[in-house]
Amino acid sequence: MAAHIGKRLRKGAANTAVAAVVVAALAASQAPGATTDGAGRPQTAGSPSPDGAADDTATGNSRYYTDLPPLDSPNPTSGTGTGDETSSITGSTERGIPATVLDAYKKAETALRESKPGCNLPWQLLAAIGKVESGQARGGRVDADGTTIGKIIGPQLNGDGFASILDTDNGVYDDDSTYDSAVGPMQFIPSTWEWAGRDGNGDGVKDPNNIYDAALAAGHYLCRFDWDLSDRADLRSAILSYNNSTDYLNTVLSWLEYYRKGTHEIPDGTGTLPENESDGTTGTGTGTGTNSPGPTPTSPPQDTASPGKSPEPGESTPGSGGGSGTPTPPPSSTAPGTTPPSTTPPTATDTVHHLEDAGTATLTATAGDAFGEKISTRAETEAGKTVAKVRIRFTITGDTDATFAGGETVATVVTSASGVAVAPALQAGEKAGKFTVRATVVGRSVSALDYTATVTARAADVLARTDDTALTCVPGGEFAERVEVKATYKGAVADKVAATATLVKSADDLSENDEGPYFKDADGKAVRTLTDLATDDNGVLELPKLYADDTTGTFLLRITTRGGATLTVELTVAAPESSPTPSTSPTA
Repeated sequence: MAAHIGKRLRKGAANTAVAAVVVAALAASQAPGATTDGAGRPQTAGSPSPDGAADDTATGNSRYYTDLPPLDSPNPTSGTGTGDETSSITGSTERGIPATVLDAYKKAETALRESKPGCNLPWQLLAAIGKVESGQARGGRVDADGTTIGKIIGPQLNGDGFASILDTDNGVYDDDSTYDSAVGPMQFIPSTWEWAGRDGNGDGVKDPNNIYDAALAAGHYLCRFDWDLSDRADLRSAILSYNNSTDYLNTVLSWLEYYRKGTHEIPDGTGTLPENESDGTTGTGTGTGTNSPGPTPTSPPQDTASPGKSPEPGESTPGSGGGSGTPTPPPSSTAPGTTPPSTTPPTATDTVHHLEDAGTATLTATAGDAFGEKISTRAETEAGKTVAKVRIRFTITGDTDATFAGGETVATVVTSASGVAVAPALQAGEKAGKFTVRATVVGRSVSALDYTATVTARAADVLARTDDTALTCVPGGEFAERVEVKATYKGAVADKVAATATLVKSADDLSENDEGPYFKDADGKAVRTLTDLATDDNGVLELPKLYADDTTGTFLLRITTRGGATLTVELTVAAPESSPTPSTSPTA
């Protein structure tokens, strides 16, 4: 029934609530797409990505389901639209979402609310994408841990009617070492999963076939670039970055609106399966990329096919699909089993021979600061001519916590008219050392161009006490005042700077003293050197309480910071002054 309803909607149900959403989405379809400008924000695109840049999206613009919500749109019982109305909602089974799948979406929303609160990710958006990509994990065919029963593998992205993406994972995820395919309930291509994958169920593994992992990864993917999904423009941008097709955008928005009006939990394996696929064929509801008859949701576990076997549920038949609404080419006279010669004219990407540095200066920054310079890369032909409108992917690699602005480690930028792509600004993390930013051409295999960036540790050049109170103590007692200092660097507050404090023997002998004042460790034992200290956000460092043994005299506490700042503080241990004894008068 859902298939017939979907067809009715596409043909002319303009007076329904769902169709109204689609029309509104169509009117606003000129939305930002998947690639970014020099600031790391997406650039405008309202149609599938040009130049074969399908691997610039989460799914590689692979096939998706085009079934639309039924006409009898749900009505929330509470008026909140939160979707927590459970079984009190009656009506079409389309409203129901399998229990484990629904739980994964809601847990992902909760996690993103904590890690990226400004994104305002609604779990209903994940549900809408999950519906369009895999029919909610093929109607909720998942085990108790959320892993799909049998892999969900999209069509082989071999260029036969859709994008061509050569293998990037050696077949680890998609069982194909020649071409890539989108995998899992949220249909990530392997190259995107490599950096976007998350561990959503806490088992230590990032598995695209696990709905908890895939849902959390999809949430992070949609929240990159500091998008605010409560903003209509940002919402469209995020959806188009997942699959760069206006038809895809409209379909997802329809399901988003539908789920926002109310939904409920249903048992795993009993979800309604979609039927219509974006390449114009009619599927069987077994998962993206399948053309073979499929089982009902309660069928026993199936696995993906291997050479010589018939395709199983959720598996793609090589060369059988489309993507982003692109129709499958008509049959040719080419012999069976061979790929027909390409008649597509060369794109700008096809002419790129190599990448050149476009004047990038030295990349250095202090931990926690933004890099003052940006990376500039130029795409050139073999003859050295610049190439415009080419997507350059910048990827941060190495042992570092540095990111691009917005917190991501991957950014894609389109070359300008002069053939230059400028990467978003780099933001240094707290880890000092060198790392690499690698520039590659999206959709073409040419040698990568590597840039070395250096993060230096936070430093201070001046230390000063925050007060001038004398630090004194009696033998065997404790100092009433704690030592507090403030660090600055070139006159500015030096926050989070590493420091060391040592009680030294003298100004000329900086070895650790073996008598006099001391600190106490966690066990109450005397220690005279403290490491792993750091100033706070205001550049202030307060040392622990000091104690004195029975030795009297003047002692030195030496504090040093990374960057060369040094301060020596005097400590005095002296016996208390004795009071005079009252004299007695002589007696008569």
